[in-house]
Amino acid sequence: MPTTLHFDAAAPSPPQTATFVFVGRRDRLLHADVTTLLPPGTAAIWDRLLSCVTPGDEGGAASTLTTPTTGDRLVRLVACVLPEACSRHNTPTRAHAITDLLSKHTPSEPEVTVVLALDDPRHALAAACATARAYPSFSQKTGPTKDRAVTVHFVPLIDPVAVQNASYAASAVREAMRWVEMPPNLLHTDAFVDEARAVASRVGASIEVLMRDTLPLAYGGMWGVGRAAAHPPAIVVLSHLPEGTETEGSVCWVGKGIVYDTGGLSLKGKADMPGMKRDMGGAAAVLAAFEAAVRCGYAHPLHAVLCIAENAVGPEATRNDDILTMRSGKTVEVNNTDAEGRLVLADGLAHAIAHLRPTCLVDMATLTGAQLVSTGRRHAAIVCNDEALELLCVEAGKLSGDLAFPLPYCPEFFRGEFKSDVADLKNSVKDRMNAQSSAAGQFIAEHLGDYQGPWLHIDMAGPGEVDGRASGYGVGLLLSLFL
Repeated sequence: MPTTLHFDAAAPSPPQTATFVFVGRRDRLLHADVTTLLPPGTAAIWDRLLSCVTPGDEGGAASTLTTPTTGDRLVRLVACVLPEACSRHNTPTRAHAITDLLSKHTPSEPEVTVVLALDDPRHALAAACATARAYPSFSQKTGPTKDRAVTVHFVPLIDPVAVQNASYAASAVREAMRWVEMPPNLLHTDAFVDEARAVASRVGASIEVLMRDTLPLAYGGMWGVGRAAAHPPAIVVLSHLPEGTETEGSVCWVGKGIVYDTGGLSLKGKADMPGMKRDMGGAAAVLAAFEAAVRCGYAHPLHAVLCIAENAVGPEATRNDDILTMRSGKTVEVNNTDAEGRLVLADGLAHAIAHLRPTCLVDMATLTGAQLVSTGRRHAAIVCNDEALELLCVEAGKLSGDLAFPLPYCPEFFRGEFKSDVADLKNSVKDRMNAQSSAAGQFIAEHLGDYQGPWLHIDMAGPGEVDGRASGYGVGLLLSLFL
């Protein structure tokens, strides 16, 4: 069912026939600022409706009632009660429960009003992003479809600018979800570059595309991963330079954009390859967050660097034992063509350092399956060389609902995993029991050269999807961290 979202800064007013979904903790749903918004004639049954719900610890619960109101109007009321439990490593926004409840309990009516009862006005962005990911944004199903318009209100009423920014964030989440859900025959590298051009046009950003004849062979990671595909690899740089900031250092976001990952000659099996269209989730989040940040009025230089390639099999495919010369100048002996994301990210970060004057570097990627073992399906794993930035990222995760948790940053323990007899590095670890996700981050760090500023690596392989669908993870985290 195609769903469009609209965020309204005003209080809802009931139409003749209405469907209302109220979301919040039980105490909030019983508060006067919520009950005064109930359709006329329904307040008397509201307590009874809530008494039918036992939310539990994780996903919350919901109850639905269709009843006549004053004047014999029919109204459908849905009470989505969020869980009370919230440990210190969880988000107090209960974002995951908001998504789960809305995806399961939003009625299939042409018009639906959603009221988000916030515990804290600062939770608006997280609640908006959670609402956005509750409704899939891509489908190629045929046959008749029904459109659904969902209008979202916040309680208590918050500043209209905050509502507008939450709306931008929600739109960005849905755009990232759409890109991640698109199959590789539709979103090949050329098509992804076109999507980036469209974003640049919408927000008035400049764009540089290094592709085909303009991508130097010195970018050995990009070429090594992408050269066997029918559509060539590309580095795409979108730049937002507000007037008067041209001489400032910049924030650079770098995203892994592997539009499909077969594993290369280290071929994935039939059970592991389906779903690898989502291996560009990092670049999707970076591109979508860039658009939202510019729309929100980000006042400093900001660059989005997309490392776009398809890891395909063909006559030109990189072989295990090939040696690639990276943009950083370092050489890499390939011992696993399925460890390709770190190769393209290393080139993207080296490009940013050489050309974009970064004062802060962030890379985001669906990088390792080991991330799920380390931090699970809800928390991204982060590796960071700066303690202050690491702590800020964890707090931004709690505020945005895009949870993140630090892994050890200890280069001296992980460099040895990539030792090669014939090159500067191998691309895959020797000991898979030695903190694989931290080690993978360290491989990327080996290509930062003389850069001395803060660097944050975000491995979001797990939270990049929820129940087999794209989540738009990373958009809210980047916006909360930098806006």
